[in-house]
Amino acid sequence: MAAWAAARGWWAGAERVAFSWQGLRRAAWAAKWELALPFVVVAAIFAGYATLVEAAALTVAYVLVVECAVFRELALTRDLPRVAVESATLVGGFMIILGVALGLTDYLVLAELPMKILAWLQEVIRSPQVFLLALNVFLIAVGALMDIYSSIIVVVPLLVPLAAAYGLDPIHVGVVFLANAQLGYLMPPMGENLFLAAYRFNRSLPELYVATLPYVLILVAVVLLITYCPLLTLWMVR
Repeated sequence: MAAWAAARGWWAGAERVAFSWQGLRRAAWAAKWELALPFVVVAAIFAGYATLVEAAALTVAYVLVVECAVFRELALTRDLPRVAVESATLVGGFMIILGVALGLTDYLVLAELPMKILAWLQEVIRSPQVFLLALNVFLIAVGALMDIYSSIIVVVPLLVPLAAAYGLDPIHVGVVFLANAQLGYLMPPMGENLFLAAYRFNRSLPELYVATLPYVLILVAVVLLITYCPLLTLWMVR
C-alpha cells in the first residue's frame, strides 16, 4: 500500500520533503494531542475504567475537549449542532445500508446457504491448497454481502471443523478469514468503507469502485500471500 501510494504521488508530481529529525520532532509536537488519543483510550480499557463501547464515547469526549478548549476550532453553541446533524446524516444513511445487509444475512442463515456452499466445497475438493483458494473466493463473496460481525457468527463455526478436516492450522485459517473480511469492506455491493467514503466525500460509488481498484488488487495479492505462506502468521506460535 505504501509503495503504491508513493508511486502515485511521484507520478502526480507531489511535492517531496527531505526527512529530518528536527522536522519529525516539530511534527510530533504539533500532533501531540492526536498522538495521545489512542494511548488514553487503550489505558482506559486496560485499567478497567471503560468498556469497548464506553471507549467510543470517551474518544468523542476527548476530541470535543481538545477541539473546543485547546485548539478552539469548534464552538459548542455555534458548531456543535452542525457537527451533530452532519454526523447523524452520515450514520443514519449507513444504518439503512447495514439494516438491509443484516436482513440479507438473516435470509442467508435461514436458507443455510453458507453451510451448503461449504459442504459442497468439502465434497468436491480434496487438496488443502485448492480448498484454501476456494475458501478465499467464498470469503470475499461473504464479505461483499455481509458485515464482518455477521460473517464471524455465521461462517467461523463452520470453518473450524473444515480446517481440521483438511489438516490446516486454525490460527492460520482465522487470519485468512480476517484478511478476507477486511477486503470485503472494499467489495461491492455491500462494501461498508465504500459507502462511508461516498457519504463523507460526496462521491459516487462507481467513481470509488474505480479509484479503489488498485488497492483491492494489492489486498488480494496480500491475502493470497498470507494464505499460501503460513509462516507469516504462525512464526510467533511455533
